[in-house]
Amino acid sequence: MYALVLVEIGVKNVDKYFTYHIPDNLEDKINIGIRVKVPFNTREISGFVIKIINKIEDNNYEVKDILEVIDNEEVLNLELLKLGEYISSKTLCSMITAYQTMLPKALKANHKVAMKPKNEVIAVLNKDTSEIYEYISICSYKKQVEILKSIIENGSVKVISSNISSVTSLANKGLIKTISREVYRYNDNTIENKHTVFLNEEQSKVVKEVIDNLNTNNTYLLKGVTGSGKTEVYMHIIKEVIDRGMQAIMLVPEISLTPQIVSRFRQRFNNEVAVLHSGLSDGERYDEYRKIKKGLVKIVVGARSAIFSPFQNLGVIIIDEEQVTSYKQENNPRYHTRDVALFRCKYHNCPLVLGSATPSLESYARAKKGVYRLLTLNKRANNKLMPEIRIVDMKKEIRNNYHNISLELENAIKEKLDKKEQIIILLNRRGYSSMLTCKDCGEVIKCPNCDISLTYHKTSNTLRCHYCGYGTKVQDTCPSCYGRSLTMYGLGTEKLEEELVKKFNARVVRMDLDTTTSKKAHSKIIKDFLDQKYDILVGTQMIAKGLDFPNVTLVGVINADASLNIPDFRSSEYTYQLLSQVSGRSGRDKKEGIVIIQTLNPEHYSIKYAKDHDYDGFFNYEMRIRKKLGYPPYYYLTLIKILSRDYQLCMKEANKVGEFLRKNLPSDVIVLGPSIASTFKVNNIYHFQCIIKYKKEDDIKEVLRTIDNIYKINTKVRIEMDIDPVRL
Repeated sequence: MYALVLVEIGVKNVDKYFTYHIPDNLEDKINIGIRVKVPFNTREISGFVIKIINKIEDNNYEVKDILEVIDNEEVLNLELLKLGEYISSKTLCSMITAYQTMLPKALKANHKVAMKPKNEVIAVLNKDTSEIYEYISICSYKKQVEILKSIIENGSVKVISSNISSVTSLANKGLIKTISREVYRYNDNTIENKHTVFLNEEQSKVVKEVIDNLNTNNTYLLKGVTGSGKTEVYMHIIKEVIDRGMQAIMLVPEISLTPQIVSRFRQRFNNEVAVLHSGLSDGERYDEYRKIKKGLVKIVVGARSAIFSPFQNLGVIIIDEEQVTSYKQENNPRYHTRDVALFRCKYHNCPLVLGSATPSLESYARAKKGVYRLLTLNKRANNKLMPEIRIVDMKKEIRNNYHNISLELENAIKEKLDKKEQIIILLNRRGYSSMLTCKDCGEVIKCPNCDISLTYHKTSNTLRCHYCGYGTKVQDTCPSCYGRSLTMYGLGTEKLEEELVKKFNARVVRMDLDTTTSKKAHSKIIKDFLDQKYDILVGTQMIAKGLDFPNVTLVGVINADASLNIPDFRSSEYTYQLLSQVSGRSGRDKKEGIVIIQTLNPEHYSIKYAKDHDYDGFFNYEMRIRKKLGYPPYYYLTLIKILSRDYQLCMKEANKVGEFLRKNLPSDVIVLGPSIASTFKVNNIYHFQCIIKYKKEDDIKEVLRTIDNIYKINTKVRIEMDIDPVRL
């Protein structure tokens, strides 16, 4: 017997398969999808068994034996093996890259450190309680009495260094015994709360439509206004799924949304829920993955990577806030979570539910055409009106010396603070100031590795690059003219937080990438704000979606048009979605809410439609623009990036790629570029790009594969291909 083993060595993005002999003592242990350790030249490596064969045709070389089996069961089941093939074909990545992406670090091929389950020793009773009480009545050792009483009350006691001698004495007397049990490293201590929530008529109709079709692979787009109770709809659907003996995956776009969602699911479903996202430690992720694989849970809640949860009997997949770009992985393999979900739902013959108050234009267009089934929630669950949205023209405010916070927003903040109500302020730019420049010579202090200005962070007194992570201390003199006229420009969340504290003497908490680096920082900030330990929450786009704070009655948006300046055809869509989503955080409970949007472009259509809560109006307007310009959903896109540390070489190869595309693609396929990418230089690597617009995927796949194969072995120039990119 022989095994074809897939390993990760040599050139990246190139699959390496090698044939090994299966020793007699390992034949019963080796299955397709299991990890094995094999000899390779002078070292030992691990890989996945992809195929088992009885004999090999070409036997002109020495076939070495597999050394050992790493796992007791397959790491990749049949579905995941097929899913890897699909991802490889869809994104043009290697098979090994696809498989490695699906697995937690501890289960990847060639993971260096063996991960083991965490165990603890506990003491339990070994005699009837009558005998225990009899011993307690005569025992003069206080510690032993405490241990016995605790075991009677709680069922067990954890054995630790401070009680081990007493436990040993009691065990020697035969009163108790010690046992080892596995404990899971992730624990959020959520209190179970199985209260019944009654759905309104709209919600009930949506739930019925989905659960009546659980054994079909329909795709539903649930378009529900903010506060319409989409999460409650999801939980009712999932309750029906697990009652029928099946399993469910619930995805949220960002870690910042996970704590509130997990808490609600744990309260409703208790120990049926596992959690998967990148904020977990390797050990926690390993434990959660094993719980799923062993069938100890029926629901997984998590971010993008949770789509690979190894369930065997999926009944539904739900993707909340389906429009968010974080569902697309930006490094290899560049898969979209929605595509993986569609594959898995087809495999399990179960429905996919895509939910959002502001669906992506592509998804809504598919729903309009009947490719997806459209479900709607047009009212808030508590029948409250949507918040009033006011637009402030900052051009007028600046003339009146109100630069960051307008007079109207200032007055509204004071009013809400007087009423002991809470406020959310959105500014989608972190740091203190976005630019440090010299007034004398005009020099802008830039990152030495990237073509971008450095952002000032006051708490650390450093200038940082938000692309490559470079940081340096702030200098007093200009590096160009040596003058002392360095001046800060621009506004970030850190500076805004400082200004709010000074102006209103309020309790302010900031939530952005800088304040959420530590473990569980997201959940702590959210819980503290929910418990009203703070009056104002300042943050970037991570506070705009999915969060529910009953006492928030005012949302302010600073520099609402900043996202309109992004060089991307989706900039208007992103702006509309961001404004609509953050507006939905206001007035979600009994109190009326208002939203104040500050902008330099009050007449822009994305801002005007957001003010009127008019998604369909925005959709129709934007679709006319997309049709004229030939962008999705009227055309598919593929982005090809050409990268090199050598500028001249990069430009030369980019021209070659553009010429090859025009020469080999059909005449109805549009090729734009090559051109300088929006992120031209990052970490000393230059970026050029070509954009391909096409109607049929089959028209371009072979040409893309050819280019990919040409540059796989090129060490000086790298090609990145992004099919259906979310950013250009």
